[in-house]
Amino acid sequence: MARSSSGIVAGLTVAALAAVGFLAFQASANVPDTLGDKPSVSVPAKSSAPKAPKAPKAKKDPNALPAPSGTGVRVVYSLGADRVWLVGAGGKVKRTFAVTPGTVDPAAGTYAVTSRTGSAPGSDGTQIEHIVRFTLSDGIAIGFSAAVNGSTEAPDPEKKLGGIRSSRADGDAMWAFATVGAKVVVVR
Repeated sequence: MARSSSGIVAGLTVAALAAVGFLAFQASANVPDTLGDKPSVSVPAKSSAPKAPKAPKAKKDPNALPAPSGTGVRVVYSLGADRVWLVGAGGKVKRTFAVTPGTVDPAAGTYAVTSRTGSAPGSDGTQIEHIVRFTLSDGIAIGFSAAVNGSTEAPDPEKKLGGIRSSRADGDAMWAFATVGAKVVVVR
């Protein structure tokens, strides 16, 4: 009888293992994909209620005054953004506008307007107006100006030019704002 009872036990064991294997297979087919991602965290049942849309991330305003740009009344020129801000009393931006830089950039730092010229030919031969100079870099005068013909084209990269060009309207605003001695802050 020992032989027949061991056969029965072996047969029952095989049947039990087969049943457990079958049930395990069925259970794995119904497991959510997220189960097991975070140990010891229960996965909530899926709700049929619609999810609220996520609030869009606030985009940084490209026209916003750069944070590290000094204090007081000043002209702020961003080398990276090719943009100028005219900042009045109380840190209030009076005007901002895009500019076309020359081929020679000033170093980041604080300067003062050193000279102004109403009208003259630019280093590139273009007639310019409202020239507001604030520094030299490698012997090249760096300043803001506007082409009389309204052009704001990129300068010839083969020439060393320090003119930072704006539209005529923006040049008028710079001329009225930045008198000799006015603070100019150049940021990256």
